Amino acid sequence: MLELESVTKAYGNLRALKEVSLRVAPGEWLSVMGPSGSGKTTLMNLVGCLDTPTSGRVVLDGVETNRASRSELTRLRRDTVGLVFQRFHLVPHLTALENIMVAQYYHSLPDAKQAMEALERVGLADRAKHLPRELSGGEQQRVCVARALINYPKLVLADEPVGNLDEDNERRVLEFFAGLHADGTTLVVVTHDPKVAALGQRTIVLEHGRIAKEAA
Repeated sequence: MLELESVTKAYGNLRALKEVSLRVAPGEWLSVMGPSGSGKTTLMNLVGCLDTPTSGRVVLDGVETNRASRSELTRLRRDTVGLVFQRFHLVPHLTALENIMVAQYYHSLPDAKQAMEALERVGLADRAKHLPRELSGGEQQRVCVARALINYPKLVLADEPVGNLDEDNERRVLEFFAGLHADGTTLVVVTHDPKVAALGQRTIVLEHGRIAKEAA
């Protein structure tokens, strides 16, 4: 599903990633840990087709991203990847339902019935007409999860998906991820919480832009 081969990413004189090699099998749940500044966000941006490496190769679903055009990267990200952000990035003037339909619009055609079903899956059907400011942090995160999954991506990238949630909402989101994994979705989850990392099949720890540790 995903392969990184000797990947380095530099920003001027700063090398955020240094010679990172990694393979993620289809249907695998990989947890990514590491201190602030270790390269976790850079890794996620490269895997999510939001950036390209300075050197080395990133191959996602058979496509070498550093050889792809900008339009090809956009299409690959749209068709293959679901992104779950810690800070939600919901459109403030759109309802929960409309925020999900925006993701459908960029993929194919908006479908209100399908978008409502996605909200039902995360337990928010009764909040469909609410704006983001009218939702709690946990509810906004669940809208973000529903939006990421509306187009049935092969790979879900989640950056600290439960970092700001209370215990009940954390349980809801993690149960949802476990269900995705059971259905065969590939997951790459960045987390600082060892309990969340332990839900994955494998954990890598980044330090100073390199993989310092790997454990099954």
